[in-house]
Amino acid sequence: MTDKTPKSEEEWRAILSPEAFAVLRKKGTERPFVGKYTDNFQEGTYNCAGCNAPLYKSTTKFKTHCGWPSFYEAIPGAIKRISDNSLGMSRTEIVCSNCDGHLGHVFKGEGYKVPTDERHCVNKGDQFPGRSWDYQCFDLQSQGSAPANYTI
Repeated sequence: MTDKTPKSEEEWRAILSPEAFAVLRKKGTERPFVGKYTDNFQEGTYNCAGCNAPLYKSTTKFKTHCGWPSFYEAIPGAIKRISDNSLGMSRTEIVCSNCDGHLGHVFKGEGYKVPTDERHCVNKGDQFPGRSWDYQCFDLQSQGSAPANYTI
């Protein structure tokens, strides 16, 4: 279930780890190649760590060896794109449409053989509160033999 209720900075700090808060609320980025879902390709859905909204299907995840999970498209309506001219470059930031949590950036035209010619480079962040997954911005919820849900 997703929570679309706006939260104050104090409320976000209370439910997210310091690392997840830095990424989701302050637009931080983790080091590359950390977290167990970077190279995980199990079937499932990746959900927002801030609000648990579904963001990406595992069928859109692909290998890039960039150090962060990469997808070629989000679930329709799940993300918002925002122009980002920080750090002396022009990029497209992606945030959760439900809670505005920072997810990462979209890069186009890198030559990957994917249908959209896009790479959604997604931070890992932290688990959804109350869950038992490792330090990630997404969670994989295993439901027996059914596809899993991951929280990004």
